[in-house]
Amino acid sequence: MFCYQCEQSSQRTGCTAVGVCGKNPETAALQDLLLHALKGVSVFAHRAAKAGVRSEALERFALDALFTTVTNVNFDPVRLQGMLAEAGRHLEEARRLYAGVRTAADPASFNGATCFIPAATLDDLIRQGEETGLEGRQEAIGADLLGLQELLTYGLKGMAAYAWHVRDAGGDTGETSLFIFEALAAIAPGETTTVDQLLGLCMRCGEANFRVLESLDGVHTKRFGHPVPTQVRLDPVAGPCILVSGHNLEDLMALLEQTKGTGINVYTHGEMLPAHGYPELHKHPHLVGHYGGAWQDQARDFDRFPGAILMTTNCIQLPKQSYFQRLFTCGLVAWPGVRHIDGRDFSAVIKTAQRAPGFPSDVEGKTLTLGFGHNAVLGVAGQIVDAVKSGAIRHFFLVGGCDGAKTGRNYYTEFTEQIPSDCVILTLGCGKFRFNRNDFGTIGGIPRLLDCGQCNDAYSAIKIAAALAEAFGCGINELPLSLNISWYEQKAVAVLLTLLHLGVRNIRLGPTLPAFATPAIVAALQEKFNLLPITTAEADLIDCLKA
Repeated sequence: MFCYQCEQSSQRTGCTAVGVCGKNPETAALQDLLLHALKGVSVFAHRAAKAGVRSEALERFALDALFTTVTNVNFDPVRLQGMLAEAGRHLEEARRLYAGVRTAADPASFNGATCFIPAATLDDLIRQGEETGLEGRQEAIGADLLGLQELLTYGLKGMAAYAWHVRDAGGDTGETSLFIFEALAAIAPGETTTVDQLLGLCMRCGEANFRVLESLDGVHTKRFGHPVPTQVRLDPVAGPCILVSGHNLEDLMALLEQTKGTGINVYTHGEMLPAHGYPELHKHPHLVGHYGGAWQDQARDFDRFPGAILMTTNCIQLPKQSYFQRLFTCGLVAWPGVRHIDGRDFSAVIKTAQRAPGFPSDVEGKTLTLGFGHNAVLGVAGQIVDAVKSGAIRHFFLVGGCDGAKTGRNYYTEFTEQIPSDCVILTLGCGKFRFNRNDFGTIGGIPRLLDCGQCNDAYSAIKIAAALAEAFGCGINELPLSLNISWYEQKAVAVLLTLLHLGVRNIRLGPTLPAFATPAIVAALQEKFNLLPITTAEADLIDCLKA
């Protein structure tokens, strides 16, 4: 195997024996094969769509297949085998669609991914996948072109994850899937793309992802209300309990409805923390608080939690035996042997919680304040603008993104702790768990730490920055604003491409630059956008405040 799609890639080059995420070579091969098959589907689906012929089933499958291969989502070979069989059926459908619109000027046949036929056995599928990995592609096109193809691919994966949530909440994602088909068709085996074409597709991916993030904000606020500043309890309440991790607010809502009157208390974990800011979720009194830290702490947090645990969407890790029988997955997330919930009937989760010991007593302690989405922040925009003009607020820092287990991420704790008291910190994503329990105080009644939500809520931070730029009559790059972004997986890549599409410059990215970004790719991004690697907290802070 060879995989370098996440920040924790072994030796900062790539995982070859087993993934740092826990992915074994067999699972890696099956995921490579699923992506290969989707490229074949995309070649035909893109050509058919240009002729006005579309398939909702193909468009849905594109999101499912890409999201399935995001880091820490699906580790189950059996479920991947089922998706590959589905890919074979969808490829036949896409081929028929194309045949119905093909003109004499179009190719009658193709090769490579368009000829994919899934093998009958799991072992043979794994062997097929081993033939489609990155090593062979790099030999064929070189490290730089492969790196750009993968930058695009990972942006598409992240965008598909966000779009999957839009679709799950009832939104329209058809246009997103059409761009996915176009982009994957351009990098399918046998196709030739130049550096400029790939960079152009990456910027278009950023543009498409911006629309997806906007749609996701729209469906969430319509469904659950605009987030409002809310205090969240961090210590347990006596009684039986369920812990909900991941990103899917729809899963949390369904569980809250099904646990009404049962005496079960529900807690959020990891990226589910911002759920407390949504009025339609917060109104449930048995959503009692948040437990634990970021995703990489789940082995410790889940081990100590005395109830049932539901993992939604991505960020699952190798489960410990101490909680294996109390753990459930749903949606696309899967781990071999862990009970999976198809649909949203959480009765098995509830029964497990009722049998578990639960917390013996209340613990009084800390709280966090969150819920500073764009609606809440822009409601006091005039106050913020006046504070800047008076000198009470000197600078804004957006410090957010992904958390992770590798050393070096304490940089973000050190950076925020050294930010002067006349500066405001915006944050989102699980990277905030490095510093969100610190008391940063206020400036004229405005909290110095404004938690904008999940990584899914990146639209809020963008909208806040755009509104401030409009208020001051300048561009985002002229604001007293510095972006210091931590990344881990492919959703962060999608957000980065969105920021670059919007022309945002001088972004600091860490803890390390992507392994798939070769020196030539990094040089191109630095020349056009002044994309910067982090150095030390002290040096970077001084540099930001000089700007």
